[in-house]
Amino acid sequence: MTVKVNIATVSSIIKTNNRLMEISFASGAVIKTETSEEADLILNNLLQDIPKAREWRIYDHCAVVTRLYAIYERFVEELISDWLILLPELYPCYSDLEETIRNTHRVGVGRLLVELNKSRYEHLTSEKVMQGLFYGNTGEKEYELLPDAFLIHEQNLRRETLERLFANAGISNAWVWVEKHRAIKHFLEEIRGNQNTAEGELNEFISYRNDAAHGVPDDVLGASALLELCDFIDALCEALAELVTYQVIKRKKLIGKIREVGTIIGWFKRANAGVAKVAEIKLSVGNQLFLVSEDTSCCYLVTIKSLHVNDNPVNDLQTTTGMEVGLKFDLNAKKGLRLYQLQME
Repeated sequence: MTVKVNIATVSSIIKTNNRLMEISFASGAVIKTETSEEADLILNNLLQDIPKAREWRIYDHCAVVTRLYAIYERFVEELISDWLILLPELYPCYSDLEETIRNTHRVGVGRLLVELNKSRYEHLTSEKVMQGLFYGNTGEKEYELLPDAFLIHEQNLRRETLERLFANAGISNAWVWVEKHRAIKHFLEEIRGNQNTAEGELNEFISYRNDAAHGVPDDVLGASALLELCDFIDALCEALAELVTYQVIKRKKLIGKIREVGTIIGWFKRANAGVAKVAEIKLSVGNQLFLVSEDTSCCYLVTIKSLHVNDNPVNDLQTTTGMEVGLKFDLNAKKGLRLYQLQME
């Protein structure tokens, strides 16, 4: 949600600047208003200090692509950090972690100790760096996985680097999930007309960012193209967030902290509602469920807005195994999605 707010802000600035540019460079651009002479004076003074159109476009282009990359990079690092912070809850015993995670942790701790004098690690001490690994191997106390040990990278977050960071944290095939995600597929089909791939889009975006950060860009994108970049980064971050959510749910199911409670067997787009075949469970309006499908890279939280049994609305319902229930959520869904409910402690 933080990413969506940040990207929405970038989009608003793009639209605002584009409108200001259209007004500023319109033929005979002297603003007349029906409000007051003071307002006329303010707007006309604004027009006196505008940059040349080309320089303005370059500035907007560079500002947008560098800001978008910062949003994307920070999101990836915080998402992986959140996953690593959750792992001791999901795997109470350090030895039960995948070997890849333990190896990355060990190597990362070693690298951090060597580079601890760098300013980027001034928030760490040698004791803090070592204690998670020590407790993990000795079992004296609950271990923790220091995110800094997993996020050491110098490359831009292209596909290969992104996949490696997720794989080192125990989440493999991240890009396969991305390519199947509905938001990414919608962008490529509706915006790009299937003329590009997700990897191609990411590479182009990072090239724009590098050119903006290290020199004068050869290609300067207009407002519509910049807004499309916003849409792509929004979709990419949404896909990655759902990937991590799915991994948490998959593990919680194995340790009995969440259970599958049904499947959507019919969905009606016009009504934005559907029918689910459910297990024995208590459902109430306002309850939250996860909708999940690994095949279509789907995993998100919804709130039940209404319940129907035999076309009759109810607020609370104790179901029996195999019962069919009418459901309406606060978000759209589709046939085939599985329903998961967190277990009460």
